[in-house]
Amino acid sequence: MQDISQASRIAMHNRNGLKIGLFGANCSSGRAVTLVEERWSGAWKDCLALAKAADEAGIDFMLPVGRWKGYGGDTDYQGATLETVTWASGLLASTRRITVFGTVHAPLFNPLIAAKEFVTADHIGEGRFGLNIVCGWNEGEFDMFGVQQRDHDRRYDYAHEWIDVVKRAWGPESDWAYEGEFLKLKGVRLKPKPWGGSRPVIMNAGASPNGRAFALKNCDAFFTTASRTSADETAERVRAVKAQAQGYGREIGVYTVGVVTCRPTQKDAEDYHRYATVERADWNAVRDILALKDISPGTVGAEEYERQRQAYANGMGGVPIVGDPDHVAQVLVGLSRAGLSGIGISFVNYGAELPFFVDEVLPRLERAGVREKVRIA
Repeated sequence: MQDISQASRIAMHNRNGLKIGLFGANCSSGRAVTLVEERWSGAWKDCLALAKAADEAGIDFMLPVGRWKGYGGDTDYQGATLETVTWASGLLASTRRITVFGTVHAPLFNPLIAAKEFVTADHIGEGRFGLNIVCGWNEGEFDMFGVQQRDHDRRYDYAHEWIDVVKRAWGPESDWAYEGEFLKLKGVRLKPKPWGGSRPVIMNAGASPNGRAFALKNCDAFFTTASRTSADETAERVRAVKAQAQGYGREIGVYTVGVVTCRPTQKDAEDYHRYATVERADWNAVRDILALKDISPGTVGAEEYERQRQAYANGMGGVPIVGDPDHVAQVLVGLSRAGLSGIGISFVNYGAELPFFVDEVLPRLERAGVREKVRIA
């Protein structure tokens, strides 16, 4: 077994300045809340083919959505989903370079069982497993498990203990005890340890002040929203995150999410985007998603509700990147120059749209100096 440095883990074993991942492919419809027939299936055979193609193309990571029940609507949006750690394990066994994450709701997983699952996936991938930790917000899913969701601040208190236990279990100790407010453990041992002598890269996307503080204290990468209108505003958000992390004595990568519609011409891209996310949006699913967040015309006003409605129809709020290859590449280069370390992107149909993105957009990013050319071993 070859040693792997923590820096190499965090860099996903390459020197790409802007990491690009595929986000949400483990779910039916992916992140496109749409009725179009060509929407993503989320089926295993399609995920496996996608992962192999992404691996060969030099895509850096695959990041699944932790979802346990669908959102309803006409499509039962994200109603069929593959559990993320077993999904990651299967993809890691079938690829060579790409990092694959598991997305795990901490309150639903015993931390020692989770730590063992993560190590198993990490050995399958020889150091390419990553953890995306979620503290949870969807109460309907927690009700399904018979688990009561803690209030907002307390869920992060629990998550601090949970990740402490996972990291300690990955470390060199044996037969140790843990006495926390929520977790009380005795005689703990876990073997083997993560592959290569360093732990998996850890991500989080906490949006509240407490959620953000949790991420910056415990994780290697943090997801934030990029501005849809101002590169300067995105750069300021990135600077603020990095400055706060430095206040905790840590460096952190800052990532965002986007929804890509790339076609040979700008008009083709805009026409398809309008067709898939407006004319054929699953508006009933959008309504149900917003209701879970207590967003309605009555709670936020008609104008804000319509803004949120449009945003959620577009990939659950990801930055829309719509255009020809030159435009898409230009937007991605701008995000990189704003200080972002990477982006998780989605398509209406990942398998059908990724090849054009790889052939046309990635070479432009290489020429712009934000990514390196893939070298096939």
